[in-house]
Amino acid sequence: MKIVNITINTLAKILPVSLLLAASYAHSVEFEAKGNVELQARVFVEDPLFPTQPDNNLSLATVPEFYWSWNDGDDLIEFVPSARIDQNDDERTHNDIRELAWIHASDNWETRIGIRRVFWGVTEFQHLVDIINQTDAVDDIDDEDKLGQPMINLSLVNDWGIVDFFVMPYFRERTFAGIEGRPMIPNINPDNALYESSDEDKHKDYAVRWSHSIDDYEVAVSLFKGTSRAPVLTFSPATLELSPFYFQIEQVGVELQANIEDLVWKLELINQDSAFDNFSAIQTGFEYSFYGVYDSNADLGLIMEYSWDERGEQASSNFQNDIFVGARLAMNDVDSSELLMGFGYDLDFGSNTFVVEASRRYGDNLKLSLDVRFFESDDVNDFLYFVRRDDHFQLTAQYYF
Repeated sequence: MKIVNITINTLAKILPVSLLLAASYAHSVEFEAKGNVELQARVFVEDPLFPTQPDNNLSLATVPEFYWSWNDGDDLIEFVPSARIDQNDDERTHNDIRELAWIHASDNWETRIGIRRVFWGVTEFQHLVDIINQTDAVDDIDDEDKLGQPMINLSLVNDWGIVDFFVMPYFRERTFAGIEGRPMIPNINPDNALYESSDEDKHKDYAVRWSHSIDDYEVAVSLFKGTSRAPVLTFSPATLELSPFYFQIEQVGVELQANIEDLVWKLELINQDSAFDNFSAIQTGFEYSFYGVYDSNADLGLIMEYSWDERGEQASSNFQNDIFVGARLAMNDVDSSELLMGFGYDLDFGSNTFVVEASRRYGDNLKLSLDVRFFESDDVNDFLYFVRRDDHFQLTAQYYF
């Protein structure tokens, strides 16, 4: 089982032990503990591409959450570890610290020091601007699961918007499925990661973001300077392996969401510059909602989005010229029943994906989720070609405590 690769010295820099001691001895300390345990099963429809891969898979995971607050709630320490044990893939069996941070709030500013997860973005099918945290690609393949990122974050609240400053003293490498994982990209050796910076994973990254709501519009502009979270896979003829290469980038991001009656327009735009390339990419679309369909409590949203990357077929992203259509159904019942269906088509490679995400609560403690993912690709230059036989159903049962 992998141990989180964060040294004690790094933690000491971003979360001084004195703060923990202060919380322990502070008056009126309030404590809260909650979390969930999940059992997950994946059933694959077709035989695998590689003989090391299983036909089906089980895993067990837990995400407990601990909170200590004092000073009338102005100070908070949050601790959210996670752990997963996988039936087949040793790389998917791993631990992580999603959150371990001290948060102090004042009237018009807030500090957050430690390991945290920060989300940026407004679109549904791809989050171009979301760059603070590294993707945990073994927990799931939808890029929604993130590793905890060590950081110092200062947030300033003004009438003209919120400004966030980030200093990140440690870099987290992306996780990849092993040879017994499924889906997986073959011949990747994540232990042989390469870096453009001589500081490697100790390179200090910086970011700043301004966000504001103006009537029916929500806008944000961000600047990131540091190690790219998305590695380029480089091939070594000597070892016949792919090694992740992490290079230095400067990225400007723009987020815009317009809420106009029943219609929500969404836009994410980036320009990324490095020693190897300079390009722009966009993800844009809309969601139109029908409220109280058929005189019920249910809401139905119709979604359409388009992604474009200036690099075209040479893009490291799989969404270089793709169109997405989908529907979201929220029953608005006591069981929080929800259904999302989406279809994506690559206009360059002719490949497509079909996704279903459904969930429902049963009582106060149990939640069942069903994910369906189908892939189709005939072009060897397309990323989906490597997962073309990994169509699967994923059933997850989560018990909340």
